[in-house]
Amino acid sequence: SDTPHPTPDTRSAEVFDIIYGADERLRFLERADFVVLALPLTPETVDFIGATELSVMQSTAYIVNVARARCVDEPALIAALRDGRIAGAALDVFLEEPLPPDHPFWSMENVIITPHTAGVTPHYGERAFAVFSENLTRFREGREMINVYDREKGY
Repeated sequence: SDTPHPTPDTRSAEVFDIIYGADERLRFLERADFVVLALPLTPETVDFIGATELSVMQSTAYIVNVARARCVDEPALIAALRDGRIAGAALDVFLEEPLPPDHPFWSMENVIITPHTAGVTPHYGERAFAVFSENLTRFREGREMINVYDREKGY
């Protein structure tokens, strides 16, 4: 949905206690124990988590970024981790890759670093081939393809 104010439907109301819209992220971040970023990089998501967002988070909270590095203000994250304003981070993406040997993240005990492989799963190859195969069939038949990149949205 494109609305910043989601309305709980019957199914989601049974599963979730609270649903926040994108414009309510500070309210959400105040309560969150774990924040997992899995969003595309668009003009709206650059520095989605910055100094302001980090300042409202609990000191016991963790950030997991498996999205794009620029979705998090890296210098603000480093400062928050050093100052103990958040408990830790698990990071799969970085502004500079590979992560330089002298980068502060390497020496931070409250940071888990992974080698930009969060998207790799045991069945990734099968699934990617299935989408490719389906799209090839659709292309040959002149039908609309699935999972098409939208240049306007940025994903």
